[in-house]
Amino acid sequence: MGVEEQAGKGNGLTTGLKWAPLGIVVFWMLVMGLLYAGMKYYLQPRPVVVSAAGDLVIPRARDGHFYVSGQVNGMPVKFLIDTGASLVTVSTPFALEAGLASGVSTVFRTANGDLPGRIVSGVPVSIGPMAVSSVRIGVGLVGLGSDEALLGQSFLSRFDMVLTKEQMLLRKRQTLTSP
Repeated sequence: MGVEEQAGKGNGLTTGLKWAPLGIVVFWMLVMGLLYAGMKYYLQPRPVVVSAAGDLVIPRARDGHFYVSGQVNGMPVKFLIDTGASLVTVSTPFALEAGLASGVSTVFRTANGDLPGRIVSGVPVSIGPMAVSSVRIGVGLVGLGSDEALLGQSFLSRFDMVLTKEQMLLRKRQTLTSP
């Protein structure tokens, strides 16, 4: 073999080695993308069901929480149901976008410490067929996305709630009528 032939074979090996790391990166990117898509699908909350009686049946998500889509002042939001929260609570960017500009300044006492915010009264909130026309809203939530909120007792206390291992049932309160 001549020097030129040996140089040509060496270039072929060098070219292959040059592209091998890119092939490995592309392979792992595909694997990670498929894993991400699979986990996103698996962790997606199951749909909420409205029973024939008008009750809202909310299945427990795989992470142990309850989620439901709803509206605050006509603006769509994904609620994390928090039975320990006093108020329905939204982030400041969400509040501005939903037209909740006013309110009374306050300091929220949370498990993570004090958090400045404000309370807006008289805000309509709904989830499925359940609607309350005048709810107190806390503004200043941090840690969730701008289109996510906590659904607290300022809304939940207006309904009867039945909690089981796998689901939460919200039922309109029966009003007693006197004869």
